[in-house]
Amino acid sequence: MKNKIIVPDEIIENKIFSIRGKRVMFDKDLAVLYGVETRTLNQAVRRNNDRFSDDFMFQLTKPEFDIWKSQIVISNAERMGLRKMPLVFTEQGVAMLSSVLKSKRAIQVNIQIMRTFTKIREMIISNKELRLKIEAMERKYDNKFQSVFDAIKRILITQVKEKPERKNKIGFRY
Repeated sequence: MKNKIIVPDEIIENKIFSIRGKRVMFDKDLAVLYGVETRTLNQAVRRNNDRFSDDFMFQLTKPEFDIWKSQIVISNAERMGLRKMPLVFTEQGVAMLSSVLKSKRAIQVNIQIMRTFTKIREMIISNKELRLKIEAMERKYDNKFQSVFDAIKRILITQVKEKPERKNKIGFRY
């Protein structure tokens, strides 16, 4: 089966948020991506509740929801038509959704979502490795570069001191 891209990666990336120190996706966003109603997705999850432990899925608290709304600039008056606080799914929870939602679209979108989570994790790891390499170089070469910077400062200071002051003022005289 060929890898069919149903949803652009950028859309999936924009639907991944960080809550409680975990990268998660909202039930509403997943439902849209899978092509089902939010209540249908949540109903399938509740029917298979034993598959979704706390590290796979959790429900937002009111304060967390308010913080999230303020971050993505949702009007407080709207409440988005919610009667309950939304469910959010970690990467493992999204993987578990594939065993609950079995439509072809859900499976294909799920593969894309899992690849996006992997890509994000790889970017975070590579950025951390790059930062550690730079810090190691700074520790190793700091003294050598410091002498270069000191020499540059000395040159700049001597140029400023040697510069003759201008006697004629520029501008209009009254």
